[in-house]
Amino acid sequence: MFTGLARTAAIVIAFLLGALIPQAHAFSPAIQWLIMGMLFLVFLGTTWTRQTLQRSHAWLLAANLLMGLLGYALGHFVGGRDVALAGFFAGIAPTAAAAPVIISFMRRDVAYVTASFILTNLSIAALLPFLLPAVLGSIDATLFARVAGSVALLIFAPLLLALAVRRIHPAATQWPARLRDVSFGAWMLTLFLVMANASHFVRTQSDAPRTILVEIALVSLAICIANFALGRLIGGRHHAAEASQSLGQKNTSFTLWIALAYASPLIALGPACYILWHNLWNGWQLHRVSRPKPAPAPSQE
Repeated sequence: MFTGLARTAAIVIAFLLGALIPQAHAFSPAIQWLIMGMLFLVFLGTTWTRQTLQRSHAWLLAANLLMGLLGYALGHFVGGRDVALAGFFAGIAPTAAAAPVIISFMRRDVAYVTASFILTNLSIAALLPFLLPAVLGSIDATLFARVAGSVALLIFAPLLLALAVRRIHPAATQWPARLRDVSFGAWMLTLFLVMANASHFVRTQSDAPRTILVEIALVSLAICIANFALGRLIGGRHHAAEASQSLGQKNTSFTLWIALAYASPLIALGPACYILWHNLWNGWQLHRVSRPKPAPAPSQE
């Protein structure tokens, strides 16, 4: 219980500090390297086999793509192009690296969620160079090549490096557990810099209406609720919690950096706000799981 609620509180504090210290946007180039370092640790400790994939994983991947498009459509309806792009980047994000950890705390099938993480992250990374030029409205070979290069650097470089290190030094698979607090600290620093970047953008762009912040927050909240609910339906009777976590808890660090690189800090608030919403839900889930079970009623015999 304490871990889930404490981490949620740390996320809120990182958001507030970033909003209050917009000058920290000068350090935003560090975001990419922080994310790559965290993904390297995730891939280092991740194992998977083809046997863990099930038919529902294909539906989860399809739903992941659908939620990106629905987020774009909902954002357009609510507030126009900027909100639409914020909704797209929040909805298209693949399964979070921490989703298997949360599901393990809930004492459910970790292998199922790990397979979701691998499938959705690699698939979305491969498809995003095709999707992004379409939603940005600038379809050309130059943008495609730049997005493909960014995706390869951000996702596939840490993956290949992790595979190489695991082969050379098998004991390295224990590093993620030992460095869990370091990884979480890096994530908090990333959120702080993202929020500082967005705060600086909003303060310096006088033509950006303040209501757009509320619209982005509400659209990302609607996407978050829809993801957890749709995932539960896809998982069915046997994997409802696992599929809900796979679709609802997102690797927003990936799409957050892509939004910063190819859109704007304002649009990056879509996945940034999503971080807050899915962690609030995670905190409640962990609290509910950790509550003591009521004692059985005494026998009447």
